[in-house]
Amino acid sequence: MTVVNLENITKVYAMGSVEVRALDGVSLEISEGDYVCIMGPSGSGKSTLMHIIGCLDRPSSGRYYLCGQDVSQLDSTELAHIRNRRIGFVFQQFNLLPRETVLGNVEIPLMYAGVGGSDRRRIAMDALARVGLGDRMHHRPAEISGGQKQRAAIARALVNNPSLILADEPTGNLDTRTGSDILAILDGLNAEGCTIVLVSHDRSVAERARRILHLRDGSVERLEHLRAEEPAERGAESNGHS
Repeated sequence: MTVVNLENITKVYAMGSVEVRALDGVSLEISEGDYVCIMGPSGSGKSTLMHIIGCLDRPSSGRYYLCGQDVSQLDSTELAHIRNRRIGFVFQQFNLLPRETVLGNVEIPLMYAGVGGSDRRRIAMDALARVGLGDRMHHRPAEISGGQKQRAAIARALVNNPSLILADEPTGNLDTRTGSDILAILDGLNAEGCTIVLVSHDRSVAERARRILHLRDGSVERLEHLRAEEPAERGAESNGHS
């Protein structure tokens, strides 16, 4: 199944009387179980592309199909629903609520999805155990390390069984060893069938993926294949990944 299908995506911002073309005709197809890294220099359009793939923004023109649904022109409420149901986010800054426990933070997407209290807690606890954080679930973010915060963020990204995980510089605030641990978790999730799109400026991080999309000046400079495409059975395995 195709998870992401971008067709000639452009994004234009008005800066006073000047138009800035952040994306200029980007096309990309990502299948279920794929692992793609987006790379490029500052100003290349990485963040804009990530925002569109993550349904945080809409393209100025072109079409974006997420799991076969055209989400290009949905309104903000519809996009929020799609984000919560189909996409898991992992950010450089973790984005954990400081007053909530780790468990409470991981439960938040389930709360928005209308999952009941007991089921919500069970799913969140399972996700935390999956990323090796079962013994820290009752701590608050200030009481755990940066690596543990990112593990919590990954658990939060997993709880709604998303079609796609977006990781934006997930090791940017971590030391090398801790960053490697986080990347190993993402590698493991991909091996289980999770579809992952990663943004990074670090070549060693990008090489964990199967393909690297190189952006420059809002356009695709090249698509680099690092590993052969996995057979279709990966997608079949992914249906039970959380």
